[in-house]
Amino acid sequence: MKLYTHLNFGGRCEEAFLFYEKHLDAKITMMMKQNQLPSQDKVPQGMGNAVVHARIDIAGVELIGNDVPPNYFQPIRSSYLYLTLDSTESADNIWKILADGGEVTMPIAETFFATRFGQLRDKFGVLWSIIHPKQM
Repeated sequence: MKLYTHLNFGGRCEEAFLFYEKHLDAKITMMMKQNQLPSQDKVPQGMGNAVVHARIDIAGVELIGNDVPPNYFQPIRSSYLYLTLDSTESADNIWKILADGGEVTMPIAETFFATRFGQLRDKFGVLWSIIHPKQM
């Protein structure tokens, strides 16, 4: 048995996965678009380049993603991708990359449990918790 996190995007799945691949040392393992499906008669108008199924490996975890019609899409509201980094510096660097164009909900800072911890929504609507835990 396996459990996967599945992310919906309002037409920006490919852009988001390419961004994560570039900046998070990730690897896209699969990307299929509507216009690659065997039957094109069911593709909604303007959705031919939409991603129907994609997979990306980030830090050994495989995420699944796809596009939904933009008028149907809503950003994630209550689940976070929790990314643990190996150093304060790498946490700060990844934070800056993901926060650019996004919305900070908890600024990255030192806490009683981490040298760095913060939360944000990136420019693709994905919620992230970034942490470099303190050694206990």
